[in-house]
Amino acid sequence: MTNKLFEKKTFTSFDKNYSAEIYIKKPDKYRDIENNSFSAENIITMGSAFSYTAASFKKDNFSISLEKFNRVIDFDNENKSITVEAGMKIYDFLNFTLEHNLWIPQIPGYPLISIAGAVATNAHGKSCGFHGTIRNLIKKITIFHRDQGWLNLSEIENKEIFDLTIGGFGLTGTIIDITFQLVDFKGFSFNTSVEKTNSAIDTVKKIQENINKENFIYSWNRTDQKNNFGNGFIFQNKINLETKSEKVKKIDKTKFIYNKKLFFFNFWNKYSIKAFNSFYYNFHKYIRKNNYKDTFKNVIFPFVGKENYFYMFGKKGFIESQILVSNSNIEEFLEEFESLFKEHEPTITLFSVKNMSGKQSYLRFEDNRICLTFDFVNNKKNINFMKLIDNLCIKHKALPSIIKDSRINEETINKCYEHANNFREDLKKFDKKRIYRSELSDRLGL
Repeated sequence: MTNKLFEKKTFTSFDKNYSAEIYIKKPDKYRDIENNSFSAENIITMGSAFSYTAASFKKDNFSISLEKFNRVIDFDNENKSITVEAGMKIYDFLNFTLEHNLWIPQIPGYPLISIAGAVATNAHGKSCGFHGTIRNLIKKITIFHRDQGWLNLSEIENKEIFDLTIGGFGLTGTIIDITFQLVDFKGFSFNTSVEKTNSAIDTVKKIQENINKENFIYSWNRTDQKNNFGNGFIFQNKINLETKSEKVKKIDKTKFIYNKKLFFFNFWNKYSIKAFNSFYYNFHKYIRKNNYKDTFKNVIFPFVGKENYFYMFGKKGFIESQILVSNSNIEEFLEEFESLFKEHEPTITLFSVKNMSGKQSYLRFEDNRICLTFDFVNNKKNINFMKLIDNLCIKHKALPSIIKDSRINEETINKCYEHANNFREDLKKFDKKRIYRSELSDRLGL
């Protein structure tokens, strides 16, 4: 398409694996969203464009940015509900709700992510073992679809489209606003405890022991020791009720340089990873206290102020793999993963474990399982290793995250997600022309 009314701009996925020139418009009125939706054969909605994968754009396609739709539409303090426009950023949302001692705990890990993005990806946060995903607190969604018009979605109104939209990657139309059921937040800092673990399997067992705790529970595990894979620490962040009379500090608008000039070379290699892991491990083992007080911002947004971690991957970026493995298969999965790790020696910069709860449906990354997260340097050797992990996922009926992994393909998703074709069929019934499309949807045949 060519249209002088729209800006032509190059966008890159957060993991740097996909770049494309696209057409983009940033409307500021609802009628403009309607009018702009008829500007191209295929369109997609963009929140903050912070998805690891290209979920909100594709080459020569038209993206409608919701950047200017960032207001609170309605707030009911007594019934603890709030309706906000889809383009509102997480930090603005929290700055408003926390003033009233309310929030939602299913917060994605970076404050610049949009509310619509969190809904479209069914975000889960660190306490997902107890609180589940953001789906649990969504009461209502308003969308605009070019052919279907304006629709209210909820458990009692257009439920089928409601279910398709949450974790539906923006493919049901433009999310306009969302109504949440808020929950109380008492205390505005966290007490953090640290427990040493001897291996990946030891980590999983200890996390499983704390499955019913409301705390934020996750791990950091080493990947630089061939013969001692996965030793590390489990962190538990518990809300500090002693500070319930305090007010959380306003979350500043974080500055992330989206198109920063990156290093040509990747600085993460086996030597730098070993040096960092050794420092971090010894710091927590010998220097840091096993119990300490931590701030809201550090706990909820751990990468704020540490963005150089991502910049250090250089122009080629990284690949993140997040996998849900059943409790019955997790030990065998990790044993086979470790065996492949020792044989192929991939370059892994991050390995973390947490628990997840929920009910899997369609393409939602959600279930009562263990969640494993790995960050890989983007190179041929690691991509070949990840193909072996795809086979491991298929073998153990594990669920690889669609929104995190830019190189995952349709075949793997079809074999891992038993409801993948149900999603395609129901989406096609609703959107017969398949108007809303992105690189992600095209790659996975959605």
